[in-house]
Amino acid sequence: MTILQFVILGAALFSIGLYGVLTRKNAVLVLASVEVMLAAVNVNLVAFDVYLGDASHAGQMMALFIIALAAAEVGIGIAIVLMIFRNRRSADVDELDTMRY
Repeated sequence: MTILQFVILGAALFSIGLYGVLTRKNAVLVLASVEVMLAAVNVNLVAFDVYLGDASHAGQMMALFIIALAAAEVGIGIAIVLMIFRNRRSADVDELDTMRY
C-alpha cells in the first residue's frame, strides 16, 4: 500500500469526526467523534513514520502518546458529561451555555 492511501484514509476519518463534532448535540457522541479524529491523526503519524523510515520511530511514539491522551480525555470527558446529566437530566450540548449557574 502506498502512503497516499493512508493519507486519504486519515483525511476521510478526520472529516467524519469533524462532521460528527459539528453536527451532534449529544455530548457523548461529540466525544466519540473527537476519538475518531484522534485515530485519523494516529493513522497519519504511523504512515509517515513508516514512509520516512526513521530509526527513532518518533511517529509511532507520538501515536502512543496520543492514545494515552485520548484515554485520559475520555475518562475526564465522561465524568463531566455524567455530572452535567445528573444535574440537568440532559446531555445536550446546546444546553451547556448555562453552566455558570
